[in-house]
Amino acid sequence: MNISAASLAILGGALALAGGLGGAAIGMAMAGYSGVATLAIDPKHLKSVIILAALPMSRVFYGFIILIFVLTTVLPKIYLMPEPGGSGFAVAACGLISAAAFSFSGIYQGHVCSAGISALIKTKGRILTNSIMLAVFVELLAVLGLVFTILSLSLLDLM
Repeated sequence: MNISAASLAILGGALALAGGLGGAAIGMAMAGYSGVATLAIDPKHLKSVIILAALPMSRVFYGFIILIFVLTTVLPKIYLMPEPGGSGFAVAACGLISAAAFSFSGIYQGHVCSAGISALIKTKGRILTNSIMLAVFVELLAVLGLVFTILSLSLLDLM
């Protein structure tokens, strides 16, 4: 069985999206667990809980951006190559790297947001801004995963 470079490229884009979806789901669920407990005690923190619980969701958009780039820019270049060689493997590897960045950062951002949500009652909501700032540090790893994937595909002359 011969696996085409285009199939491997599509797999790479799909992996990026899957990593984003998985990381977002796990991170949001972890924050949601703390959110439910916090809201059961003090429902006035609903807005803060929603903000913190939604932060890991950005991974879905990052994964979708990678998939769209693969489908609209990378695939046409691969189809035009007389001999694509290892191009498909390269795109699959880039997708795997971005999937790891998106999933791990989503999960660990969920931990940070969960801790912030848990402290809302004790601090009377004053921890929200600090929690967001700390969650942004973890977000940066997902952004770097997106940037490095796009840069890698560009350096491989696939974008």
